[in-house]
Amino acid sequence: MADYTVADLVAEFLAACGVTNVFGIASVHNIPMLDAIGRRNTIRFMMARGELGGTHMADGYARVNQGLGVIFSSTGPGAANTIGGLIEARFAGSPVLHITGQTSTKFVDRGMGSVHDAFDQLGMMASVGKAAYRIRSAESALGTLTQAATLALSAPMGPVSVEVPIDLQRAPIPRPAMLDNFVLPLPPPRLPTEVELDELADRVLAAKRPMLWLGNGAKKAGGAAAKLLDMGFGMVTSFNGRATVPEDHPRNMGGLTGIGMPVIEAFYKTVDLCLVVGCRIRGHETNDFRVGLPANLIQIDSDPMANGRTYPNQYFVCGDANATLDALVRRIEGKMKIASGYPQEFEELKRNAQRIFIETLGSYGTFSAQLRKVMPRDAIWARDVTQNNTTWGNRVFPLNAPNQNVYPVGAGIGQGLCLGIGAAAAAGDRKTVVMTGDGGFFLNVGELWTAVQENLDMTVIVMNDRGYGVIKRIQDATSGGRRFYADLESPDIEKLCGLSDIPYFRCSAADTFGDTVARALAIKGLTMVEVDMHAVGEFPPYYPFNQKPAG
Repeated sequence: MADYTVADLVAEFLAACGVTNVFGIASVHNIPMLDAIGRRNTIRFMMARGELGGTHMADGYARVNQGLGVIFSSTGPGAANTIGGLIEARFAGSPVLHITGQTSTKFVDRGMGSVHDAFDQLGMMASVGKAAYRIRSAESALGTLTQAATLALSAPMGPVSVEVPIDLQRAPIPRPAMLDNFVLPLPPPRLPTEVELDELADRVLAAKRPMLWLGNGAKKAGGAAAKLLDMGFGMVTSFNGRATVPEDHPRNMGGLTGIGMPVIEAFYKTVDLCLVVGCRIRGHETNDFRVGLPANLIQIDSDPMANGRTYPNQYFVCGDANATLDALVRRIEGKMKIASGYPQEFEELKRNAQRIFIETLGSYGTFSAQLRKVMPRDAIWARDVTQNNTTWGNRVFPLNAPNQNVYPVGAGIGQGLCLGIGAAAAAGDRKTVVMTGDGGFFLNVGELWTAVQENLDMTVIVMNDRGYGVIKRIQDATSGGRRFYADLESPDIEKLCGLSDIPYFRCSAADTFGDTVARALAIKGLTMVEVDMHAVGEFPPYYPFNQKPAG
């Protein structure tokens, strides 16, 4: 192809990887690559208002699409603006490919003061992702891009950055013939050895009261997990591993991991096997490892470094979650001897735990059921770190598939709206529902116009308590109730919606929440629901802020 350049290669490479949407901002050091994307017209470029928001969008897109999420940034300050989003993608295990420019190769790393010439940009990006690469010659461009995308998509998945110096973007090269039938050289999932699987099966068959604990790494193992539930297992998940099996299953407790719930911790003492699959068993979900898990803990993970990283285990198998559980099911099917009544006990535990938990939420106790009743079964559920999400949003709102679940795994504020925009771009005909607090919403409010411009089908619910409610709870617990710097003066949300004719609805009473959201959901496109939490009532203290002080 005449006049084929490295920039054309970047655009064609992404299309060959199955990428159909990318996010970012045009800048002096990425214009050739974006020009190539525009000329080819096979990839939709979604214009974020900032690199941070765009990176979260690429992350949300990857979680729903279950493929590469791509963010194009500028260099220097622009690349630095992606860092918070790359950190979240690393927390979440999202395969995000960050492509940024760089000053001309003859000036790189020489501190000569070129535009956007940041000190050690490559090291900055490498410090927060799985890796960072620089394309150092036109001839090595395809190999470097291939390595970066392969690493992002290899377990444990995560973000990878690539610098493409501006002079190399314009460099002419012959079009690589291998792009005609290009396939990423992804490593095959590891299946444990026969000896490992036999030992795993023997240990599982010895259990009479077994339980699964599934995480993000087990999202593709839903079929095998469902068969284990059919055998009599109970099940909990990390917040990021939810709905591997639909959460209306009577023995899937989902995100009720036991933190702050004595009834669950007491039951764990009766469990004789906890099979942890693709999960870190994070401190965030175990009160910094204070939740007492069953002593007989067996772990399956594709990452060898997961072995003993948090809770000690009795046996560890390094292997792909889906392949390993499938092999386990074949070995134990028809052989498990579950204790009489154990499945029914686990079902009762789920009913009791949910009831006890919901009763702690005061006026907001019905919100989960109201929303589930009106929200489409296949809708995407994206959230920010509001009090509502920390409680019912993460723990008892039932989900039906893993890729419906999008939230800030690293618990960073202000990420939910942008994650939801990326999720909506990947959702196809499905509705996306975003729940955020007012503090988080206004942190990245400019990205609302990305959703407007792209005509996305999403409903944004803003739980408005006119402040940082989570921070106030922490201050109550740690600062003697002194609430400094946690009240916000924010724009009127209804007037804000009026700027772009976004349909707006307000909820001022708890029992009208579902009906109000239903009216918004009935409209195709972007809609906004504001919940006036001052009118509904103050959100009650929740664990650990509802505990009596020691002594």
